Amino acid sequence: MKTSNQIFLEKLNHAFACNDTEYISEQVTDDIRWEIVGDQTVSGKAAFVELLKAMEQPEPLELEIHNIITHGISASVNGIMTTSDGTSYGFCDIIRFNRLKNPKIREMTSYSIEIKS
Repeated sequence: MKTSNQIFLEKLNHAFACNDTEYISEQVTDDIRWEIVGDQTVSGKAAFVELLKAMEQPEPLELEIHNIITHGISASVNGIMTTSDGTSYGFCDIIRFNRLKNPKIREMTSYSIEIKS
């Protein structure tokens, strides 16, 4: 049985795959910090939303979630996202919530690597 935070993170990842920037922006704190390892770090909701919009794909991504692990205010999600042209990326997001009940994401560290065929 999935916990409420696991369901929350599943919905969040599906929103990312479908370019639902509005939904995602409602799920983060105003002082969100997002580090994309090896690329960039943004702080604040406005910068976060700007980066999400820059990452939007013309078609929804195919999403395969392998694991969602939650413990207290910490969580991680990993899986594979595939673009409409068939390029696949393995990803892992490490997340810190602002609180246990009705959480919003306060910090996120994302790892992504292209999967070579």
